[in-house]
Amino acid sequence: MISANDYAVKTSDIFVLSDSFVRIKELIDDESSTIDDIADVILLDPALAGTILKLANSSFFNYPGRIDTISKAVLVLGITEVYNLVIAFFTSKAFKKLNAEQDYLDDFWCKSVDCALIVKYVGVALNIPNAERLFILGLLHNLGELVVQQLSPEKVIASNNFSATELPWDMQRDNLGFTYGECAAELLKQWQLPFSIIEPIRHQDNDDFAYSSDEIKLLYLSKRIMLSQYDCSSHEIELLLTEDALKQLPIDQAILKGANNFCDLERLSILSILNPGAAVVY
Repeated sequence: MISANDYAVKTSDIFVLSDSFVRIKELIDDESSTIDDIADVILLDPALAGTILKLANSSFFNYPGRIDTISKAVLVLGITEVYNLVIAFFTSKAFKKLNAEQDYLDDFWCKSVDCALIVKYVGVALNIPNAERLFILGLLHNLGELVVQQLSPEKVIASNNFSATELPWDMQRDNLGFTYGECAAELLKQWQLPFSIIEPIRHQDNDDFAYSSDEIKLLYLSKRIMLSQYDCSSHEIELLLTEDALKQLPIDQAILKGANNFCDLERLSILSILNPGAAVVY
């Protein structure tokens, strides 16, 4: 049986982050780099610069003034947040090469954006510091499905064919020997993304919370909230969100309802920027 790492390695030449991303990452990792150094490289890619400015001025960040330059975006949002926007842009670009039907991809990105919005909303509701940074965890959490789709589409069909009494990640383990989250983590490791992004995605389906960080718990819960509106809408909510899971963070019904309402408000604007084709669905 092919391992999650094998899938990631075999597709790492297909799903490649561009040279621009590599250069931006090098600058961010270099403590001697300035905001202008980073902005200058971003400006070399007009599509990237435009996407960052659109997202920076969206209601997602709710900045009271107008952000009209990349330098100001880096200054106002912070280097880490702009880096996350760069990751989001190049990820959506990299997977345009995927061999799959457009409807399948549109549905995938709708669910990924919803998970991203939910984890950010819940983080804010629970007063998690810098909760905007959580968005990237939700957006990338299920990239492993696309990796498997590229090499073994029949296994994706089998793994996604679950009943209302079966959990998606259990089916993934049965058919693949690993979860989509574990495969996503292996791809992100190939991309040399930060440990702080890789580990919550790797452990998002871990029911043992003894050593889970708040980020892992947030992604665990947020993904299940999202799935309750999509592929698992026929599941008993207690199967998706057990009593023990809900005890991990002080999430109540008001937060659950607010998270879904937040998705309805913000989904279209984020999709229209990151994946315009999926936005047409709504």
